[in-house]
Amino acid sequence: MTRLSVNINKIATLRNARGANNPDVIKTASDCERFGAQGITVHPRPDERHIRYSDVLQLMQTVTTEFNIEGYPDERFINIIREVRPAQATLVPDPPGVLTSNAGWDTLHNQEFLKKVISEIKDLGVRVSVFVDPSVKMVEGASKAGSDRIELYTEPYASHYLLDPAKAVAPYQIAATAATKLGLGINAGHDLDLHNLRYLKQSIPFLDEVSIGHALICDALYLGLENTIQLYLRELNS
Repeated sequence: MTRLSVNINKIATLRNARGANNPDVIKTASDCERFGAQGITVHPRPDERHIRYSDVLQLMQTVTTEFNIEGYPDERFINIIREVRPAQATLVPDPPGVLTSNAGWDTLHNQEFLKKVISEIKDLGVRVSVFVDPSVKMVEGASKAGSDRIELYTEPYASHYLLDPAKAVAPYQIAATAATKLGLGINAGHDLDLHNLRYLKQSIPFLDEVSIGHALICDALYLGLENTIQLYLRELNS
């Protein structure tokens, strides 16, 4: 079974726009779990433009499924992981001011850095996933650095899916096969939605987890949060 982890950053963005507590990020996370999500993902950035440090601490107390914290592994991020001890830490190569994740790690160029931070996080008893492009070399670099999983950056797949689904997914199948042979778990995320998710899952049946935020929250505006989560779970399990 491929697990659905709901990224609730956009809920926090909406809350922060008015400065009060509507929508309630903590309640939304609990509702996502109640509606069937098997994980909650957050990406606390240094400027706290969406998820805040205080949110992460509250979520630590309330999330009952898998808690996944994404971020660039600087000292601030490592301290959050050390305090919260989530089920999974997903390492992304974002510089502090970037709008959203837009590339995977160069796991060869950053090999020694990744080895150090992965070892430090795994010593805390936290599973580590490394965000990578669909490249066998980058997958191999993640494995060499000690990662438990990779998260495949799926924006290129989503961008080309409507033009040629088989061509769009092909590099992901190759990268996923390489990861499996190396003993890595496989996650995926970025621009996955109700149109392209089922095909990705069918093409990579051994996918462990997808992390979906923006598209899912947009769909929920029209379809309702509970119904939307059920629709995404249906796509994953068809």
